[in-house]
Amino acid sequence: MTVFLIIIVVALFAITLWQLSRIFQLSRSTQSLDDSQIASDKDNRMQGNLMLAFGIAFYIFMLYNFWAFGDRALPAASSEHGVDYDNLLLLTMAVIMFVQVITQGLLHYFAFKYKGKKGNKALFFADNDKLEFVWTIIPVIVLAGLIIYGLFTWSDIMDINEEDDPIVIELYAKQFSWQARYAGQDNVLGKANVRFIEGANTIGVDESDPYAMDDVITAEIHLPVNRPVVFKMRSQDVLHSAYFPHFRAQMNVVPGMVTQFAFTPTVTTEEINETEYMRDKVARINDIRKENSQALLAAGEEPLEEYEQFEYYLLCNKICGVAHYNMQMKVVVETEAEFNEWMATQKEYSETMQSATASRKSAVSGAEVAQVEN
Repeated sequence: MTVFLIIIVVALFAITLWQLSRIFQLSRSTQSLDDSQIASDKDNRMQGNLMLAFGIAFYIFMLYNFWAFGDRALPAASSEHGVDYDNLLLLTMAVIMFVQVITQGLLHYFAFKYKGKKGNKALFFADNDKLEFVWTIIPVIVLAGLIIYGLFTWSDIMDINEEDDPIVIELYAKQFSWQARYAGQDNVLGKANVRFIEGANTIGVDESDPYAMDDVITAEIHLPVNRPVVFKMRSQDVLHSAYFPHFRAQMNVVPGMVTQFAFTPTVTTEEINETEYMRDKVARINDIRKENSQALLAAGEEPLEEYEQFEYYLLCNKICGVAHYNMQMKVVVETEAEFNEWMATQKEYSETMQSATASRKSAVSGAEVAQVEN
């Protein structure tokens, strides 16, 4: 790493010296310059034509990317607030694309139309108050409108109505995995702190808090459709980011503090797999896997399994270490009845700790017996 940094420093130093030499040459009297360094009409025509050609090629390439890769975008949002989020994103992109097309188009066209020509003199304005006012006030109004719209959208997203009886779930992040803790029957999360991590208590639950005893710790997330969910997030080590792309939700998970995000899922896992978009996506993935499997078989390796169906996932959207890519947790959206049935099979925290204590005592007793026999 040190050698690599030294190489970068030396390269930057060489570039600096080269730029200084260029500045020195340009600062000399124009009389001492060689005529070959002065742009001729031919040079200006070539540069103007290249600018126009580059501008046309840029927009052709942009349109091609929209056409060729448009299906790579996410499907319709699977959360209640996702519609507002997508509308905000669409409006912002429309404004940006409108400005980009006009400004970049004029830039390349003017470079072509007003290319240098011997004997021509550019018309120069020292200042123009009206023009400066127009190009200042228009961006201010547009940006202010986008910001205000964004603030109202964000406020609506983050507004949690306790009367809707939201489910409370804690997301606990650590390198490189997630754990979920449901608030249990009382829907109140027990206290927790990393200082309480010991043995089977892997997320630091405060066992002196009675609210913690009915909490449920799981390795995957199950959510009932059309019911609000409040996620409270903690990190054990470094900065992570809880990212639910299909629900249009993301929130940083910061060590030493609790962050929060809420959304209402509106499309079950079963329903999204019935959409034409997802059926096509699954079929395309399986086609790719078949091609790769043929290559693996030819190399004497095991082929890839067929991709059965789409699943929602919680991802980490911060590069948190070497195994960041593998930090994910399955999310299942189902009916209220299916969710209740799944919850009935989960152990409360008190039961989990009792089982862990019993297992530990059994292991100690077995070790003592083995020691006596020896």
